[in-house]
Amino acid sequence: MRPIIGITTYVLPANWGVWRDLPSALVPHDYVEAVRLAGGRAVLLPPDDLDADVLGRLDGLLLSGGPDVDPAHYGATTEPLTVTHPERDAAELVLLRAALDRDLPILGVCRGMQLLAVAAGGSLHQHLPDLVGHEKHRPAPGEYGEQTATFVPGSRIAALLGDDATINCFHHQGVADAGPLTVTGRAVDGVPEAIEDAERRFVLGVQWHPEVSRDQRLFGALVAAATGD
Repeated sequence: MRPIIGITTYVLPANWGVWRDLPSALVPHDYVEAVRLAGGRAVLLPPDDLDADVLGRLDGLLLSGGPDVDPAHYGATTEPLTVTHPERDAAELVLLRAALDRDLPILGVCRGMQLLAVAAGGSLHQHLPDLVGHEKHRPAPGEYGEQTATFVPGSRIAALLGDDATINCFHHQGVADAGPLTVTGRAVDGVPEAIEDAERRFVLGVQWHPEVSRDQRLFGALVAAATGD
């Protein structure tokens, strides 16, 4: 049986067929296809903060991208450009903390990386252009910013990506403090692009969007860890 990878989802108004603005649990299909191509079976996880029992049926957890994490979770006040979905935060933090307790393999993408940092006791920069002075991490609506990253030699992300340091970003927030997690990748401007927990079986966060290119190096590593390899 293929390893089952749970993917966290949005709840947003969506349109299809005759339906308009229907509240829907959804996620870009790129995540699902990336997991499938890597040999996993994707299962979508709508926000549900009642418990984390579903983890008993999962082999791995993929924290997808999405809206900003509520700054209240890292002791900050909400700034004007921060847009939150509190129901996602509540549900995903329940799942994430329980998954860490179980040592379940975890891959965090964009928001997912930021959530990993926050759950570990870290904090975020709420609007990167105020810090770095440019918009290269999110150049325009629906447009990814292509950048070059550097990775720490010997880290998991360096082993997975090798000499390929090109990343495609779409985010306006970033990790300010990764807590006990290790920052193993940075953009040219110093913004963290990868974080890891070397003490666990597989805990990796990346700030870019590997699902868009269906990067089998990252999703293959998640599925391999979920398989026990």
